[in-house]
Amino acid sequence: MLVLGLSGGFAPPDGDIVPGMVDWFFHDAAACLVEDGVLLAAVEEERLNRIKMTNKFPGNAIRACLDTAGVEPGRVEAVGYYFPRDFVDESLNELYVFNPRTPLGYARELVTDRLRTEFGVDVPEERIVYVKHHLAHATACFTRSGMDEALVATVDGRGERDSATIYHGRDGELTELATYDIPRSLGALYVHTIELLGYRIGDEYKVMGLAPYGDPRTYRHLFDSIFTLGPDGAYDVQPSTMNSHPVAATFYRAGFRPRRKGEKFTQQHMDLAAALQELLERAALHMLGHWAGVTGLRNLCFVGGVAHNSSLNGLLLRSGLFDRMFVHPASHDGGAAEGAALAGAWQLGSRWPRQPRMRTAAVGPALGDADQVASALRAWGRLVDVERPADVVDTAAHLLADGQVLGWAHGRSEFGPRALGFRSIVADARPAENKTRINAMVKKREGYRPFAPVVTPQDAADYFDLPATEANYDFMSYVVPVHDERRAELGAVTHVDGSARIQIVEADVNPRFHRLVTRFGELTGTPVLLNTSFNNNAEPIVQTIEDVLTSYLTTDLDALVIEDFVVRRRPDADQGLDSFVPHFRPTTRVAARTRITASGEREITHEIYLEYGVWGPQAQISPEMYAVLAAVDGRSSLRELAGGSLDDALRKELFGLWQERFFALRPPA
Repeated sequence: MLVLGLSGGFAPPDGDIVPGMVDWFFHDAAACLVEDGVLLAAVEEERLNRIKMTNKFPGNAIRACLDTAGVEPGRVEAVGYYFPRDFVDESLNELYVFNPRTPLGYARELVTDRLRTEFGVDVPEERIVYVKHHLAHATACFTRSGMDEALVATVDGRGERDSATIYHGRDGELTELATYDIPRSLGALYVHTIELLGYRIGDEYKVMGLAPYGDPRTYRHLFDSIFTLGPDGAYDVQPSTMNSHPVAATFYRAGFRPRRKGEKFTQQHMDLAAALQELLERAALHMLGHWAGVTGLRNLCFVGGVAHNSSLNGLLLRSGLFDRMFVHPASHDGGAAEGAALAGAWQLGSRWPRQPRMRTAAVGPALGDADQVASALRAWGRLVDVERPADVVDTAAHLLADGQVLGWAHGRSEFGPRALGFRSIVADARPAENKTRINAMVKKREGYRPFAPVVTPQDAADYFDLPATEANYDFMSYVVPVHDERRAELGAVTHVDGSARIQIVEADVNPRFHRLVTRFGELTGTPVLLNTSFNNNAEPIVQTIEDVLTSYLTTDLDALVIEDFVVRRRPDADQGLDSFVPHFRPTTRVAARTRITASGEREITHEIYLEYGVWGPQAQISPEMYAVLAAVDGRSSLRELAGGSLDDALRKELFGLWQERFFALRPPA
């Protein structure tokens, strides 16, 4: 059976269901295609519409999966969605109550209407299966684990009425053992706490990286006042008040002032992060330890948003509770699209043999064949010089050994939030200054945040303390200690506590990336590279050739390796931009706003913004830039829109807006 799995909301590309849509409402839109248990293709919508954690309908993702698998829409036999229909309808109804001008539409009609409108297919009602959220997560994880029997735990912010569900997985079947309700949500507790640090949903991993700088003892007593462990794997969180989560009220009474975005981190902030991480780890060990003991199961499948906390995963590895452990590479809600397809097929009567363990997340769309890549690079020739060396991997290894930081794009993209050698930025893992350098030159992010090492299987144990528990290290899911004697050698990837979020790349899974790491080791004596996601702070991980070139040209990366080509920016690239054509994203808006000041003066401001949710970025622009952007038609070059020439000030302003991804720039036809 060929099944399409979906996550995300129902909004069209250029709007929201209601004005000011909250970003957590049916977030992490994605699509996947599964045939008889085999994952043919999967990609998150954010990779294509370029909106982080997007909650729009995954139309682009559906199209990309169909194209990648070579499947016509009419061949799809069923559709699985990652929440039950009644829960979706209740959630939509809450939106409609507070937005009386919004036309009513509910789950079944919205799914069928989107598929009909965008793909011309009518899926029968009985072939659309709405799957319990935690079951979707658990099904994907257990199916891809390769295990015959396991304890399967879904832990996240919330499903329908639950924040965690424990299953016994056996012979492809999942039996529910226990649930933990929404007030006890570990995911929600984490999110509400990081709001005190100036972060929001989607930033949890940043606080995980901040935690090792702090002392958990400072605020342990405050968390203990609202959180208690109980018998039989239970725990309790003090109920929320009408106005806030108990964390905010408790820390306010203790004199803790919330940090604002952009403010310097103090020791108080670091101590809060440390205490929060400690609490999460205590609670998870308490819960999972109980169920491991009750069931006697020594295998663990761990999934849900909390399973992306790789520090917690490393602790579970070292706990001695389990002999084997598997974490799905897309444990967040995007991965639930796959589980919805798998569970939906089972509910419709389809069965398949046990699947092997998932070893690669490279199941997204490819960049294209050699001719397509070469043609695209030629089109960008005003901005870049292109070389095709005899051995691109050897050339890249020498560049890395010489200290260069490279963009690296190859093959099909990864499913999930981690770059695993297909859409990566790579560098020498040895110099400690590379951490600061890459944080500044590419990511424009907080300097404390660590980078991950990638190593080959034959060298992993020489550099990292790997526990006896068998684990899938393919997907950067676990933090492990770096051997004491190797920490100085791996200065760019060893965190302040001596740990690293390890990726082990195998030759038969990603031969090109494996050879790059191996060749770098031959040149330098250290077979470890720094590997981080290929994107800047304003965008999701790159997907297409255009994304790759745009990200390279708007960062300070030294060079780009894309398939068999080495790309470098031309010295006069800024001048070459004048001939490029701006294209608005579906959500791009430019506006001139008039207001009357308190003194009665008339004031006009100009801005550009991306219209989605309540967090869409916006920027003030000059009147001259407004005149250029207001005339964008998708055909005229920047030079033409500016009346024949761009001065340096306008070009600099334009480049800054391009860096922030308010629009795309493409070569002239």
